[in-house]
Amino acid sequence: MPIFYTKKDMLAFLDTEGNHNQTLGLVPTMGALHKGHLSLVKKAISENDKVVVSIFVNPTQFDNPEDLDKYPRSLDNDLELLKKLSEEIIVFAPSIADVYDSQVRSKTYEFDGLDKMMEGKYRTGHFEGVGTIVELLLRIVGPDKAYFGEKDFQQLQIIKKLVKTQNLSVEIIGCPIEREPNGLAMSSRNERLSQEVRQKAGFIYETLKTAKVKFGTKSAKNIVYWVVSQFENHEDFKLEYFSISDEETLSPIHKKENNKKYRAFIAVYADDIRLIDNLKLN
Repeated sequence: MPIFYTKKDMLAFLDTEGNHNQTLGLVPTMGALHKGHLSLVKKAISENDKVVVSIFVNPTQFDNPEDLDKYPRSLDNDLELLKKLSEEIIVFAPSIADVYDSQVRSKTYEFDGLDKMMEGKYRTGHFEGVGTIVELLLRIVGPDKAYFGEKDFQQLQIIKKLVKTQNLSVEIIGCPIEREPNGLAMSSRNERLSQEVRQKAGFIYETLKTAKVKFGTKSAKNIVYWVVSQFENHEDFKLEYFSISDEETLSPIHKKENNKKYRAFIAVYADDIRLIDNLKLN
């Protein structure tokens, strides 16, 4: 399995004659791979001649230095998981210095307000950091398709906007959320939860599913109040936000319209670890 630790080596490999005229997929990750990541890689393999998986913990998207320090890093284990899928996966695992050269900072983007609510409201500068690393990876690898999970649905919409505004020739593919047996959305952060709280965290998904049922007959305002009350009565979790929003604009719903698609978004703290999830409502 080819593994590259510098842009120079990655580019040199991709530029070899044997890689020309072959479709190329990219799965950007921050490592600590789980079944959710692997489902993206499997889809990329099924749709492309070659697949690059990047493993890079991006410092510019963390607004909390402690969160960056505690983010799980397990490159050796990640490589073993990828090898089980295919020995032909190309791994790009660069250093911070190699990716950012001498300036570890984010670019400024215009995302038409997609970055101003939900995650953007609570994580200052997060999406500028995400946009910066995604643009860098897309320009380095030059894929035909790039794959992202819908757990970070707001991020997915912002990356689609980024590709348009930066005139990047790549198709962005959103992939369904992979869940643990209790419904908890798979995340590298789940490894930091205690086993007891991790099991109880299925409550987040159960709440979303009930909100979806209520969406058929209740107003969005009524559902928001109900969700808030559910978490006020649960000592293990602290609700940061719950929003019912337009899928395209990510704006909170004011009145349901028949021609629009809506999604429920949630962020919760458990064991001081931040968990996010979302669910399509119609």
